Order: sequence, then C-alpha cells, then structure tokens
Amino acid sequence: MGKKYRILLVDDHPPVMFGTKWMLEQEEDFEVIVASPQDNLVELAVNGSFAVMMFDLVMPGISGLELSRRVLERRPDATILIYTGFDITPYFRQLIELGIAGFVSKTATRERLVHVVRSALNKEAVVPIRLLRALFRDGSDHGRRDDAACLTDREIVILKEVARGKSNKLIAEKMHMSQRSLEYALTQVFQKLSVHSRVEAVNKARSMGLLLDEDFIRYR
Repeated sequence: MGKKYRILLVDDHPPVMFGTKWMLEQEEDFEVIVASPQDNLVELAVNGSFAVMMFDLVMPGISGLELSRRVLERRPDATILIYTGFDITPYFRQLIELGIAGFVSKTATRERLVHVVRSALNKEAVVPIRLLRALFRDGSDHGRRDDAACLTDREIVILKEVARGKSNKLIAEKMHMSQRSLEYALTQVFQKLSVHSRVEAVNKARSMGLLLDEDFIRYR
C-alpha cells in the first residue's frame, strides 16, 4: 500500500462531515479523521501529523478563523483549508494574512473537492478569483478592511448578538461573562469602530461586511 495523506476535517454538522469523509476517501491515498468543535481541536491539529486540515468557518464555541490562528501560532507550516457554506468575503483578508492555503465550498463537487485538497498538498493556494481581486481594491476599501481586522472573534460574536436585538444582560449570559465585562467589551468595540452607540456599531459593522444579512435585525 502506498503513502496515505492524513486529512483532518472539523465540522459541527455530522451529515456534512461524514459525507465529505466518504467523498475524499474514494481516493486511495486519502485518510480522513473527523472532529467536532467539542473535541480538543488545537492539540489534535498540532500533534496529529496531518498533511491537510479542513476547518468549517462558522462553528459553535470556536470559529474556523480562530482555530486556524491558534493552530498556525504553534504550527506555522500547517496547511489549512476553509471548508464552508457561508460567504467568506468578510473574513477573507484576515484568513489570507493568517496563511490559509485555500477555500472550498460545501456545495463543491467531489472532483472539485479532491482538486482543492491535492492543490493544498502540493503547496498551491486555491483562492477564488473574485476574492483575489478584492485584495487590489482602492485605498478606501482597504482602510475599511483594516478596521475590520482589528476586531477580535469574540467582539464580532458580541456584535452579532447586538444585531439580533439582544440586551446586554442576555448577551452577557450567553457569552458567560459579567454584564460589566460585556459593557467594557462593547466600549472597546465602539472605540475601534469610531462609533458611539449600538445602532451605529451594527450599521458600521454591516457596511464593513462583518455582519451578513441573516445576522442583522434592522432597528426601528
């Protein structure tokens, strides 16, 4: 038997996870290990001797962005693909700057999926052309993306809860933090976005691409 490439797949939807595992393992040299967000992901990724890692972008507990950041801090040579059904545009610049090897949609055909994984194995980046072009937009748009990059994953999660119309008390409970800590975190967000209220914060975050349409509840 020839060499096997070990691939780590992290997703919070078992049907997608095991369906993708099945598709990839039609290739004789692929071995796919699946993991959920509840597992000790960073240790598994760092110590598992994986040739390629595939992380879902939006997961409970830890996002694919934050997971990639933690893994790459400890294994700068790791080859990571973002595997998602969501629009990656708001996160694209951050992911590229982290050193992500490429992106693949959960709706991709098996042939496309295998192509992206093999490209990553060959150390070739796989980036959608429309997003690559976004890196060369004018300076004003670049400035907006730089502003977005200064927000932490936790702050973005808080903004999404604000956009859904939740009170500080409810957001604090969901985030497992005190209301005082939540209010301090919001103050930090306001300063970073140069705004003075929750309404201004969510509107600016939406204009920057941090909030998608499904995240946003319009204030009246």
